[in-house]
Amino acid sequence: MSSTVVSPTKKQDKENRGAILSAIANNARQYGIVAALVVIIVVFEILTKGVLLKPNSFVSLIQQNAYVIILAIGMVMVIIATHIDLSVGSLVAFIGGICALLMERQGMNWMLAIVVSLIVGLIVGCWQGFWVAVIGIPGFITTLAGMLMFRGLATVIVGESVPITSDAFRGIARNYLPNILGFWGPFDGLSIVVGLVCIVAYVYSQLSKRKRTEKVGLVPEPMVMTVIKCVLISAVIAFVTYLIASSGNENQGGIPIMLVIVGVLVLVYNFILTRTVFGRHVYAVGGNRKAAILSGINTKRVDFILFVHMGFLSAVAAICMLSRLASATAQTGMEFEMDAIAACFIGGTAVAGGVGTIPGAVVGAFVMGVINQGLSIMGVDTAVVKTIKGLVLLLAVAVDIMSKRKKS
Repeated sequence: MSSTVVSPTKKQDKENRGAILSAIANNARQYGIVAALVVIIVVFEILTKGVLLKPNSFVSLIQQNAYVIILAIGMVMVIIATHIDLSVGSLVAFIGGICALLMERQGMNWMLAIVVSLIVGLIVGCWQGFWVAVIGIPGFITTLAGMLMFRGLATVIVGESVPITSDAFRGIARNYLPNILGFWGPFDGLSIVVGLVCIVAYVYSQLSKRKRTEKVGLVPEPMVMTVIKCVLISAVIAFVTYLIASSGNENQGGIPIMLVIVGVLVLVYNFILTRTVFGRHVYAVGGNRKAAILSGINTKRVDFILFVHMGFLSAVAAICMLSRLASATAQTGMEFEMDAIAACFIGGTAVAGGVGTIPGAVVGAFVMGVINQGLSIMGVDTAVVKTIKGLVLLLAVAVDIMSKRKKS
């Protein structure tokens, strides 16, 4: 009778491989979304013969799709709580129209007009939150009514169009941060410093996350996985830094103001959703509303605050869009709600609620943006673009449903 003795080294290697595969399987959804974005970028980079990832094309991608990211930040929280908001596109037109009228017809300072627009967004959010949280009308119906109502109001107050003459306001969408560190060769110094800070911050956050996991007695992911993630993400940040640092023209360049706005909103709202009591309540309400009520969570308050946040973010998107278009029209924001909802679902937000992340929604917004930008460079008809975006959305939701069915 013979027996096979496994050496301690081989046994350790086998355990390590098992731990790595387990970590990949547990995060397969997130990694799959990012991998899909990378594949789409590579495909369009080839099809556009290298135009897609030219520095100014990349900055244009951010500026043109900032509204999707901003709206998706709020929409993902609303969907996690099992609601939906169909009115954000109409709100962009309505609040943008008010902002334009205040500046061009009332002679209001552009900064004061922005403050008033944000307040209007908060008031609209309170209005919709009241009907959903207090009266109990489903968010779908409330915001469907809001979509019709605010589109009508935008048509009444704006008329045909209101052009924006303020260069300072228009600069929000087209200008860059001041080159306070000058140019280091062909690169903006400030962009390089910010890129390095982002890499250090990401590596530090991953190591801190491991320590926190160990501190509470849980098993962290294998160290090899942490190192691989840090190396890959650092390489991506370095490449993006290179593109941004070398963008611009003979007068200005570097970090676009629109990227700063989007970056701040992503960081703040990701903190709110993942590190605050309110964020945990949102996930609890979305996961099981009855259980959340029984555990003492004020679900009406959560619903109300969610729609207030959505109103505020719609106002920010309206200001950014008005600055980019330099003109307010009643048709602004058409189908913006569909882009935001699609970005959330492509980014891994569950159709039934309870699951979703802001980084995932941002990746979903970039998937939509790259498809838009790539097909636009190729000169593809807008009807075909819509068809392809619809197929991508259908595929993303199908993958979500099939993965859930497989787990069950």
